[in-house]
Amino acid sequence: MRHIIDPTDLSREELDEVINLALDIIDHREKYSEACKGKKLATLFYEPSTRTRLSFTAAMMELGGNVLGFTDAQSTSASKGETVADTTKVISCFADIIAMRHFEEGAALVSAMNAGIPVINAGDGSHSHPTQTLTDLLTIKREIGRFDNIKIGFCGDLRFGRTVHSLIKALARYSGVEVILIAPDELRLPDYMKYEVCEKYGVPYREVKTMEEVMPELDILYMTRVQKERFLDEDEFDRVKDAFILTPEKLATAKPELRILHPLPRVNEITVEVDADPRAAYFRQVENGKFVRMALILTLLKWAAEGDDKQKLIPEGTIVNQHRCSNRRCISNMENVDRLFRPASDGSGIYRCVYCESKPAK
Repeated sequence: MRHIIDPTDLSREELDEVINLALDIIDHREKYSEACKGKKLATLFYEPSTRTRLSFTAAMMELGGNVLGFTDAQSTSASKGETVADTTKVISCFADIIAMRHFEEGAALVSAMNAGIPVINAGDGSHSHPTQTLTDLLTIKREIGRFDNIKIGFCGDLRFGRTVHSLIKALARYSGVEVILIAPDELRLPDYMKYEVCEKYGVPYREVKTMEEVMPELDILYMTRVQKERFLDEDEFDRVKDAFILTPEKLATAKPELRILHPLPRVNEITVEVDADPRAAYFRQVENGKFVRMALILTLLKWAAEGDDKQKLIPEGTIVNQHRCSNRRCISNMENVDRLFRPASDGSGIYRCVYCESKPAK
C-alpha cells in the first residue's frame, strides 16, 4: 500500500507524474468527472482548516466520489481517548482513502501503519504538509514553467512552517535550485533541515535578515505567517509576529516575472495592496490545490488497485524503544506507540525520531 506522509515518499518521476496529471485535469475536467464514482474519501481533521479540508472535499466531489469524516476531534471518539491507530482501523472499514490533519507530529505515519487503505498527510503539527507542497509545485509550474534553475526566498516563520520544510525537501530533487532563508533568529530554519536536506542534496542556501536585500534576485518569494499556535511561549510570539510584512514598496526592486506564494491563511504579513499586483499568485495557488489533490487521489487509488506495496514506512536501521523523543508534540510522547529512531543521514551517529525527525531527549 502506498501513502503520502512526506514529499520524499514520491520520487522525482512520481512528482512529475502527479503534476502532469493535474495539468491534464485542468485542461480536460469533464474527462475525470466520474473517475472516483463509488469511492469514498474520509477527511479526518483534528485541527482547524479551511483551504486544505475544502480542497480535498471539492477534489473528491469533482471526481464523482463521496466524502465523509469530521472537522472537530471533540465530536469523535478521540475525545474519549481513542488513539489515532484505532480511529484509522475503524475508518478503514468505511472509506477507500484517508486525508488526515493532526496536531501531533507523526500522526499521519501512525495512521498509515494501521490503515488498509491509502493515507494522505494533510499536515501533522509543524512537521510536514506534502499536499501543500504539491500545490506549491503545480503553482510554480503554471506560473514560471519550470522547477530547475530557480532562486526561491522563504520569508517569515521557517522554524515551525511545515509548508516551508516540505517544499524545500521537494525542490532538493531538482537541479539549479538556490534557497534563501529570510527570518529572525527566533524563526530560523531548523538545523536538521539545513544539514539533512540542503547539504545532503547539495542545495545552496544562505540566511539573511531582510527581504529587501535579496528581492532583486528572486524568482519566487514564499511568504509565511507567524503561527501563534506553534509557540509554547506567548512572549516570544509577540516579539516576532510583525517581523516581516510585504508591501508594494518592498516589491519595487523585484523582477517583473517574480511570483509571490503563500500557503494561507494570511494575517498581516502581506498587505492587501499587494493583492492587485499580477505577481501575487497566492489566490491562484488555492485553486491549484484542488487540482493537485484530484491528481493525488487518483494516483493513490490506482496504485492501491494495482497492489503497489513497495513503500517502506519504517527506515532501515530503525531502533525501537531505546530513546524518548525530545519533541513534546511528537505522537510518541502523546500516545502509546513504539518509540522509533533512525540513524541520521549525515553519518554523525546521531539518531532522529522516525515520526518527527527530532533528536532523542537527553
